[in-house]
Amino acid sequence: MKKFVAFFLLFVLIPLNTSAISASKAIVMDLNSGRVLYDLNKDDAQLIASITKIMTCLITIMYSDLEKTVVVDEDVLKSYGSSVYLEVGEEIKLLDLLYGLMLRSGNDAATQIAKTVAGSEEAFVYLMNEYATTIGMNNTHFVNPHGLDSNGVGNTSTCYDMALLTKVAMQNETFRTIFGTKSYTAKSNLKTYNWEGKNKLFSMYSYTTGGKTGYTDKARRTLVTTASKDNKNLVIVTLDDGNDFNDHKSLYETYFNQYNGVLAINKENFKIDEDYYDDICFYVKNNYYALVKKEEEKDLKLHITLYRYPKVYDDMKIGEVKVMLKDTILHRENIYAKKKEVVKEEKESFWSKLLRWFSSW
Repeated sequence: MKKFVAFFLLFVLIPLNTSAISASKAIVMDLNSGRVLYDLNKDDAQLIASITKIMTCLITIMYSDLEKTVVVDEDVLKSYGSSVYLEVGEEIKLLDLLYGLMLRSGNDAATQIAKTVAGSEEAFVYLMNEYATTIGMNNTHFVNPHGLDSNGVGNTSTCYDMALLTKVAMQNETFRTIFGTKSYTAKSNLKTYNWEGKNKLFSMYSYTTGGKTGYTDKARRTLVTTASKDNKNLVIVTLDDGNDFNDHKSLYETYFNQYNGVLAINKENFKIDEDYYDDICFYVKNNYYALVKKEEEKDLKLHITLYRYPKVYDDMKIGEVKVMLKDTILHRENIYAKKKEVVKEEKESFWSKLLRWFSSW
């Protein structure tokens, strides 16, 4: 009996291992700071299939006029796999093609987008790889804008790099809107499209804010999603995961429960004690919630740097505040200056004083 009890207690006290998910590679990242909360082979590169289109979408937003009308050419006939079924000669807005790209994973949309933005698919891929290098996607290489692979050759990346890309992309308002759209209606000169997104997590988990699916025979199932709860914002990437939607939901529930969103910078009550600027108020533009475990809250601190200028004008950047978790920088926020309002007291006239004196009697 004693042996049974000891075994039972040992079983209860050992925490569940989140690596029991079906993915061969996975990551949970804080969208605000980029801090990795959990990973499984996060730096192992593999084919990534249609989650490629996250980069395709972001590059298009950055480099082109989304109101531009695209005239579909004969290159669309070369597309295969998932499609929005564009027709040669069809005229449709570039913005609408982005919704077809992200919601229905249209490879035909990807081909037309690339040619419209950069003049050719090759030139567009160059932009993709250049931007990947710029933001630190060190284990990523793109060969096309859609994610299809041929004879094992295709776009390769890692869970970490794709989470990093999504973190950067989610700072763009237009991307956030498209990424978080469940359904969309688009009109061309030939027809009306009604697109329903493929991200099932929207219906499975109410805190979901976005996602992109992917699949090829070689890459297997790939998935990137985001979710927000109580000022906590996460991105999850899984590669080669046959149970991806359930795994994402489980990981969100686990890490939302383990971490708290602590208001580290409060823009409504931001004050600095210093002696150099006696006529200046300081302010920041954004609140910042640090994602930490309960026992980590004591290790949060603010490190403030102010620049000394002989002359300061309103709304001038005058410094920086860093949110630190021990020696790790979680966030940087600019500090701006505002001159204090000087209230001038009007000097009372002799006749006003005399009138006030008589009225007091």
